[in-house]
Amino acid sequence: MPMYKTMALAAMTATLAACATIPQPLQGTYTDISTSQAQQGGAGGSKVRWGGEIIKTEPGPQETCFYLMSRPLDSEARPEGRSQSEGGGRFVACRAGFYDPEVFSRGREVTVTGTLHGTVSQKVGEYDYAYPRVEADVVYLWPKRVAVAPYPYYDPFWGPGWGPYWGGPWGPYWGGGYYRPTRVIVVPRGPSK
Repeated sequence: MPMYKTMALAAMTATLAACATIPQPLQGTYTDISTSQAQQGGAGGSKVRWGGEIIKTEPGPQETCFYLMSRPLDSEARPEGRSQSEGGGRFVACRAGFYDPEVFSRGREVTVTGTLHGTVSQKVGEYDYAYPRVEADVVYLWPKRVAVAPYPYYDPFWGPGWGPYWGGPWGPYWGGGYYRPTRVIVVPRGPSK
């Protein structure tokens, strides 16, 4: 019996570790430099892994450039959602080849790896903005996030929203699914004969 428990624990640990794994194309060692630091110059030639939300995608004759609103990366190297962060500036990543702007559309999340190569000046409104330029090796398009509505919890002893099964931020015991009340749907019957 203890052997089965050990094997089950090892399988669960491996599964959890796989959940927070950085995708293979994005793995590696990179310089810890922000977009605002790169705007100041002196970081040319540094290898970076940056991510963000697409502002616009511009295909050219030999390469496609992605203008991005920078966001911090999570443990999977995915850009954090808007609710987690306000962002950290803008940058442009260019990669050889054609990337369809309908697929790489405004608002999609990407993570890029590559080498810093100066800045590109473009207008943001009336302001001349210096975008740090990344010569990209990888442009990783993330799947769209799926919005999930929270399930309302009800504890008959404490009342709605209170008690030991309240759906708060404290993990699975405190609202992660151990207490799910039965839903009863009442359908009125027609007049009896």
